[in-house]
Amino acid sequence: MLAPKDDIEFVPVKSADRALALIELLTEHRDGLTFTQLQELTGWPRSSLYGLVRTMAERHHLGFDPHSQGYRIGVRLWEAGQAFNSGVEIVPVAMPHLREARDRLGETVQLAVLDGVENIYIAKVDAKHALKLDSFVGARLPAHATGIGKVLLAGLTDEEFDERLHGIQLIRYTATTVSDLDVLREVVKKIRAQGFATDDQEYTLGVRCWAVPISDVAGKVTAAISVSIPLARVSAGIEEAAIAVLGDAAGRISAQLGYRAGPEAV
Repeated sequence: MLAPKDDIEFVPVKSADRALALIELLTEHRDGLTFTQLQELTGWPRSSLYGLVRTMAERHHLGFDPHSQGYRIGVRLWEAGQAFNSGVEIVPVAMPHLREARDRLGETVQLAVLDGVENIYIAKVDAKHALKLDSFVGARLPAHATGIGKVLLAGLTDEEFDERLHGIQLIRYTATTVSDLDVLREVVKKIRAQGFATDDQEYTLGVRCWAVPISDVAGKVTAAISVSIPLARVSAGIEEAAIAVLGDAAGRISAQLGYRAGPEAV
């Protein structure tokens, strides 16, 4: 927030306030609203609303559909949103939340993105215990064998999933690694439904992981966050705690990236 000089009294600019309110209203009604609906919802005088809508439409901040007679968010606002999205670097946004999650759980927390069929770790906050996860920023691991990787795979559409894994041999690293494509496809469907993934010693023996997705302004899974815990420290209730803490952190990171959950979101 801008900090104005103390000797300047802040007075909201009515026209600007109404323009922003109109943008927010049409953001909630993505199918568009007619002029009559806009007037009913805002309660503004017809003449001032007409002037505002026409001005915003002329500058392409609103779009008009002659068939439905409805106004929608225009291309200029889409371009502005893209500029915001491209200007956000996820690591500096995520780091405070990774540290907080590490402090709450007392275990190593990592951030990763998907590249092909591998997850790349782009940030990590180590546990303060002597026994730590042996990983590093920049490491690549097979997505099918990690919790964080499976969450990222779950963020793909079915078509994207099949395209990326077509002809790929799923290597079995431990007895619990999913190495069958049809089984992995079912695992991914389950992850989508429940909103988190697990890794029960699927890549590293003696380590369990939980992971949840991070969404961007378009609602697409753009990264994931995970916690890794040695079996020696896995206790009753740790799964519920891990999912709750990671979900809280991922939700706040997603919000800072511009994601807004719809009414159907859990």
